Amino acid sequence: MQPAELLAELAAGTPRSGVELAARAGVTRAAVWKQIEALRARGVPIEAGGASGYRLPWPIQLLDAAAIRAALPTAVARRLGALEVHWELDSTSSELQRRGAAAPDLSIVLAETQSAGRGRRGRHWLSPPGLNLYLSCLKRFDAGFAALAGLSLALGVIVLRTLEALGIDGAGLKWPNDVLAAPPGQALGKLAGILVELSGEYQGPCAAIIGIGLNLRLTDALREQAGQPASDLATLSGGAPPDRNRTAAVLIAALADGLRQFDREGFAAFADEYASHDLLRGQPLRLSGAGGERDGIGAGVDSRGALLLRLPDGELQRVDSADVTVRRAPPPDGHPMATRGNWRP
Repeated sequence: MQPAELLAELAAGTPRSGVELAARAGVTRAAVWKQIEALRARGVPIEAGGASGYRLPWPIQLLDAAAIRAALPTAVARRLGALEVHWELDSTSSELQRRGAAAPDLSIVLAETQSAGRGRRGRHWLSPPGLNLYLSCLKRFDAGFAALAGLSLALGVIVLRTLEALGIDGAGLKWPNDVLAAPPGQALGKLAGILVELSGEYQGPCAAIIGIGLNLRLTDALREQAGQPASDLATLSGGAPPDRNRTAAVLIAALADGLRQFDREGFAAFADEYASHDLLRGQPLRLSGAGGERDGIGAGVDSRGALLLRLPDGELQRVDSADVTVRRAPPPDGHPMATRGNWRP
């Protein structure tokens, strides 16, 4: 019995005895226990109830490419270059990179779990099977890197459009592309991360591989492993996340439409939406990077998606390198503190 088969047996959330699972798979109970431990090591909260057997604390839905495709608008489904669901990959983005020029435009790759999921600045993205979404999309552009300014910010808006379509409120954007959310009365936590990797020419054909990790359900152990405040759709939607395959379909549709819009109109088409969800605007900020630390007040973003920082002397500074860390800073004397929540200090 493989981990994927075992998780499918437990997906309904009802107890299943080791004897029953072993008999169905034609293996020993020891083999079942070994796969139970393998899934637990990946973050799946399988409970053991003595004689009643093994169970999940709630039902889960495994990803299904046919179900996702069926939930897509017909026009979007026709435009996709590929739609694949894998049990395990090192990283969905790495898989698309390996395809290279052979991968058609708007290829979508999802995985139930990743062994080496990547976040921004080389951070590891936790990827337990059956709980969240790990998706990468390949988009080709003709105008080159020079025309892609603000793409990361536009993708943040696209994720928020996805949440709106799912009826989920309470999320905002932290430059350059983190999606944060806070249930009522709680601090902001990371709900989704976006990683964009470019290849090609500065003023010619190029491609963007867009990786998105979206938290649908986090356990207490996963929140602790994350090492920073985190949020999930289950908490934002009253305890049960939306249908997982539907969520994937809504996100893919938003990507297909949003990336077409960006290709035609650039970041200008997203600027107003970004501004309305900008969690840094008006906030005391501290930026840390290779040039040291700078304190100031967030002043939004410019037409190319660069962060604007109002320095203490009134100068407006543009920050267009994502290789900086943005944190909340102690407010200067007399600054009216904003009330839209907090993020990791």
